[in-house]
Amino acid sequence: MTQPIERVVIVGAGTMGVTLAKLMLAHRLPVRMIDKQATALEACRREIERTFSEHLAAAGEFDVQTHWSQEGETSIIIESVTENLAIKRAVIAEAEAHCAATTLIVTNTSGLSIDAIGQGMRHPERLAGAHFFNPADLIPAVEVIPGAATTKATIHHTCTFLTGLGKRPAVLNQSVPGFVANRIQHAIMRECLSLLEKGVVDAEALDEIVQFSIGVRLALNGPLMQRDLNGLDTHLNIARYLYEDLEDTHTPSRLLEEYVAQGRLGAKTGQGFYSWDDARIKRQEHQTRDSLERIIAVAMEEKRSGNDGER
Repeated sequence: MTQPIERVVIVGAGTMGVTLAKLMLAHRLPVRMIDKQATALEACRREIERTFSEHLAAAGEFDVQTHWSQEGETSIIIESVTENLAIKRAVIAEAEAHCAATTLIVTNTSGLSIDAIGQGMRHPERLAGAHFFNPADLIPAVEVIPGAATTKATIHHTCTFLTGLGKRPAVLNQSVPGFVANRIQHAIMRECLSLLEKGVVDAEALDEIVQFSIGVRLALNGPLMQRDLNGLDTHLNIARYLYEDLEDTHTPSRLLEEYVAQGRLGAKTGQGFYSWDDARIKRQEHQTRDSLERIIAVAMEEKRSGNDGER
């Protein structure tokens, strides 16, 4: 932002809200967390205290509330409640009713329409979409999505704010369902589930192949840069015979539907594509975060020393 940030209000003390609070506090920004559930706020407070421990005094100021108050001094409000259009729209309406006309309002959504979320706003020009990736305090990329009424100044202020947090904002030219990352992620998952259903490969082998081939490369080069390096003529030749055989169903996978119907929801129920217990979950989460930190450090250094942004 072009002016000092007086306070960031985060609405929603769930997983994403907590990691957003960590991000802001680590950059010494005053944070107010709002959630109607007192238990969620208490859990959030404990996690913040655990994360910063004796360094809490060196972080930004932090307080929690179960209700709105007049947020005249607030520079930014970040809505980060559950991915439900009606709930998000209601929170945005409350935010606008309790903040100054100059306050930037950001909705953290993974794919909902910014115009639909902001429907009924008096000043929709100050609403921007920002798709943070979990954990928000670690993953650098943030998709920034304008609504039809969003001004260039709002997008500029949003990107400036994110850059100041060490993020790499990427602005979409227009909003589409799922934005960019989730559309690509679901396209990959659709093919993965199809391969499992057809018996081409089992879950462990599939993950091994993806993790140690395209997964490694994508951490350093995006798919379009990788195609340039491989040669677009080569890609076209493969596409001509392969595309007709790729999965293109418009409905969720039968296998996925069956797993959910059976209560196999993944780590949270102990069974998904793999079997899980508390020890394995904690071990995997710790290993994933530790590895992500190292991979991100390497990728960011490659960008700094390479031709980041050149065409």
